[in-house]
Amino acid sequence: MTNAAPTWSFLGPLGTFCEMALRQVAPVNVILDACQDVPTALDRVRERTAEAAVVPIENSVEGGVNATLDNLVASAPLVIAAEMAVPITFVLAGRPGTRLEDVVGISTHPHAWAQCRGWVHLNLPEAIYVAGTSTSAPARALAQSDAELEYQAVLCNPLAAQQYGLEIIAGGVADNPDAVTRFVKVTRPGLVSEPTGSDKTTLMVQLPHDRAGALLDMLSQFSARGVNLSRIESRPVGDSLGRYRFSIDIEGHIREDRVQAAMIGLHRTCPMVRYLGSYPRLDARPVIVPAGTSDKDFTVARAWVADVLAGRTL
Repeated sequence: MTNAAPTWSFLGPLGTFCEMALRQVAPVNVILDACQDVPTALDRVRERTAEAAVVPIENSVEGGVNATLDNLVASAPLVIAAEMAVPITFVLAGRPGTRLEDVVGISTHPHAWAQCRGWVHLNLPEAIYVAGTSTSAPARALAQSDAELEYQAVLCNPLAAQQYGLEIIAGGVADNPDAVTRFVKVTRPGLVSEPTGSDKTTLMVQLPHDRAGALLDMLSQFSARGVNLSRIESRPVGDSLGRYRFSIDIEGHIREDRVQAAMIGLHRTCPMVRYLGSYPRLDARPVIVPAGTSDKDFTVARAWVADVLAGRTL
């Protein structure tokens, strides 16, 4: 008897950069559950109708994807199990026969718009922007609807344009040809994996309210243990002005003593610390551990304290 094929949810529809990221890590026989937005894709995992979800978390031009960062801490816990990167290529596409001068409205995901607005301003300065839930959803709607829409063209990847039978009006429309989006595989919490020596750990940390030096105190928990931060972004808590959480990527794995020591320090001093997973870095670059902060250094130090307590060492 064979096991049933796993279901993975993702930011759909088909033809998105998110699907391209999913294909990098998903089993060959995976069942795809294309969702209309990031919260729905993540909730499928919480509801156990999907084994994993793949969603965008960071763009090299626009920074963090707020829908993902906020939802990861909005409900039942989820953890990141892997990260993937997809180079971003955009085209302007429309129904067959659409010319550049016919375009008065353009639709795409807000992050895609941000990456192409310079080109649009130069070539279509009067065009209005219509927000889409993904880069592919407006392409599908434009191809499948016979009605007049608010937009005549979409910014999407060439795969989506081909998949939905749209005609490319202009290619290479991204302002930064080297743009990359980082995606993550998200699962329900389970036994933490073993470190590889090339790992990343993601946390969400909320600062104490109205305490001078709170941010410095939080950062010192990492610096004192030789833990390097590769990303830190503020997100509003949402209940009042001036209250923030920080989404943080650190270099290292939760099974390392120095990372555990930093997290213990955060837990003692911050009102909320959410662990969001330790996973291999996509670039496989080994993490540099500063002198005095390796697991061996912590083991030796703990043994020395034990000797002091036992009266064996002065």
